[in-house]
Amino acid sequence: LMAATRRHFTLVEGGEYSIEVDPRKVDQATVVLLGELGFNRMSVGVQDFDAGVQQAVNRVQSEEETRAVIDAARNSGFKSVSVDLIYGLPRQTVAGFDRTLERVIDASPDRVSIYNYAHLPSLFKPQRRILEADMPSADTRLQILALAIQRMTEAGYVFIGMDHFAKPDDELAIAQRQGRLHRNFQGYSTHSDCDLLAFGISSISKVGPTYCQNVKTLDEYYDLLDNGTLPVYRGIELNADDLLRRSIIQSLMCHFELSIESIEIAHLIDFRKYFATELDELQEMVDAGLVRVDDRWITVLPRGRMLVRAISMVFDRYLRADRQRTRYSKVI
Repeated sequence: LMAATRRHFTLVEGGEYSIEVDPRKVDQATVVLLGELGFNRMSVGVQDFDAGVQQAVNRVQSEEETRAVIDAARNSGFKSVSVDLIYGLPRQTVAGFDRTLERVIDASPDRVSIYNYAHLPSLFKPQRRILEADMPSADTRLQILALAIQRMTEAGYVFIGMDHFAKPDDELAIAQRQGRLHRNFQGYSTHSDCDLLAFGISSISKVGPTYCQNVKTLDEYYDLLDNGTLPVYRGIELNADDLLRRSIIQSLMCHFELSIESIEIAHLIDFRKYFATELDELQEMVDAGLVRVDDRWITVLPRGRMLVRAISMVFDRYLRADRQRTRYSKVI
């Protein structure tokens, strides 16, 4: 795959080339090979070190094999190692996740991502084996998230927002301090709005103001390619309102603040008239001490940062018809 990529694209010297690995399926020799192929960033999947949680999700993975992969990456010259955790998993508890955080902090990765588990058994068959009774409550999930933010920041990591943490000298933390942080549908990035080309089944590309997704089965994917057709099955072109709302959500999620004047100038609107409904809805969060709204700025306050997704969702008109999805319990 890397050879094919090099044949068709010119890879920038010193660029960022990242790969996600499952520590259960790679060894030191594999990590060395990945480095030789040009990868210089690694994302290591963990989810949770708690044995009960691992058994519940059928992913048993020891701390030792995880640390071995992290150490091998560093010894092979990878300039950044990230660890991915998930909260909201079955049998997860605040105390158990606290122990996982302690072990992750001890491993000292450059970045840590803590994603919210989406339980959708109607869409994903393996999730049907999970008992609803084993799922943590919304309150427990909120406590876990709050604990994660506390533990990670106490350990010296910068809370980038929503689900990312980085060391102060990491590119993400520097970009946030300099106002250059960007977020796309894959997560936070140091790169400004740029085109994304996706290859493989179900993958999503972004080119200009458009998004498109590839077909979901391998047979259909190759059949279309063999017939000289791009394996795309759906797409969308953003309109002026989409672009406006995307810029607002981007600013809130990346910088925890929004300049009302800059939006009015860039999009030629009267902000308070255009978003009268959204501002009314935001008032509940203002009253709760999560957000401050004045004549010039919308600012996410410290206690609102872990709910920045819910705050940003106020400006997503596609979610407005489904009020249930805007509740904190669903976000958490």
